[in-house]
Formats: sequence, structure tokens, C-alpha cells
Amino acid sequence: MTVHLVGAGPGDPGLLTRRAAELLATAEVVVYDRPSMGPILALASATDLRCVGKAGGRPALPQHEVNTMLIELARTGLEVVRLKAGDPFVVSRGGEEAMALAAAGVEFTVVPGVSAAVAAPALAGVPVMVRQVATTLTVIAGNDDPQHRQRVDWDAVARLGGTVVILTGRSALRRIAADLRAAGMPADTPVTAVSAASRPAQRRTTGTLAALPDLRLPPPVTFVIGETAGMDLVSEAREARGAHT
Repeated sequence: MTVHLVGAGPGDPGLLTRRAAELLATAEVVVYDRPSMGPILALASATDLRCVGKAGGRPALPQHEVNTMLIELARTGLEVVRLKAGDPFVVSRGGEEAMALAAAGVEFTVVPGVSAAVAAPALAGVPVMVRQVATTLTVIAGNDDPQHRQRVDWDAVARLGGTVVILTGRSALRRIAADLRAAGMPADTPVTAVSAASRPAQRRTTGTLAALPDLRLPPPVTFVIGETAGMDLVSEAREARGAHT
């Protein structure tokens, strides 16, 4: 049968695509990453729900084991939804899983989702691209994989400017901030952290590259760096309404 790599969006079930909801309603098995996906999993009709991420003190399943699980499930004739946070191909390892499925001759589809790279800033009142301020957007996986660190050209990122979004980077943000400052990005460049975007517990804190926002925020946390990160259009609109009442 088929493995569907489905984007779950930033967390609010209301931000799922119609196609994602349809597949969840008909899938026989759902393989997902986070226990916090509960509200979205509630849309699934399958009773076979498999968490492969960190849960209850248990470490995440290694990626090669996830790949093998998906291949074996498909070969048993089951219809499988692989539920990925955000978009399957944006800092979500969906690309690795697609490559493994393709190499094994397993049919798969991809259902794009709303990535936290754009959703989290928007929900916090930050427009990542606005002509007068920033016309480029750079999305970076902020994990601590040594090979990944070697592939990021921080000098090029700093020269490009615009808006920089860091995903999965809470533990690495101090190092990333130091790398950007060493590459020439000003120390007073605004940095905004958005925790639990789209969920009831959503929080936003703001700092700079020299004085980072609170890194103790609960995950998932999306970081926005650049001039736009200092904007808060939601609060500005609220204040403007108050001034006119």
C-alpha cells in the first residue's frame, strides 16, 4: 500500500490541510513524533498509533529504525500516515524517509503542511518578509549535529541579512548567536522566541543577539532573527484599537 508523509502544521488542528484530515480519517496506522500531537491524533480513526519520538523518558527511535518501520508496514498492505510536525520536508526528516521509501520501492505521497518557520512568527505578529524591512528569508535547522554545523556558512547568512528563522535550535541558540555575531551581524539585532505556536500556551519573548530571549521556554520553540523580529503587529493593532475607543 502507500505511506503518506503528512504535514501536521504547527500544532493547532484547525491549521491542518483538508487532505491531511482526510488521510488521518482513513489511515490504518499513524506513525507520529510527539505526544503533544494529541489534538491532531484525535482526528485519526486508526487504533494503531505509534510514537517514534521522545516520550515518557524514552529516547526517540533512531531514524534508520523509523525508515524500516515505514517500509515494513507498507509491505504488509496497510495504509500508513507518517505524521510530521510542520511540513514533512522542512527540518522534519521527511526527505530522508522519502528517500528510504523510494529506494525500497514503496509508494508514497507527500502532503505539505504549514511550517513553523512561517506560522510561528506570523502568529506572534512578526511578518518574516515585508518589502520595507526584509525581502529574504533564511530557514536553518539549529540542531547540534556536528556535520550540520559545518555545512552552515554563517558569514553568508550574516551578509544576506533579511530574516533568519531557526527551527529545533533552543539548545544551540547561544552558539548560533555567537557565530552570527562573529560573522558581522550586529549585537543589537532583534531576536524573538515563539513557544508552542498556535496552541493555548503560546508565548513570545524578545531579546537581541547579545541579550537572548529566555531559553527556558517549553518546546517547540521557533527563533526569529533580524529587523522584523522586533515587530509585534498583533500588539500594535491591539493598542491602536484601544486608542480609538
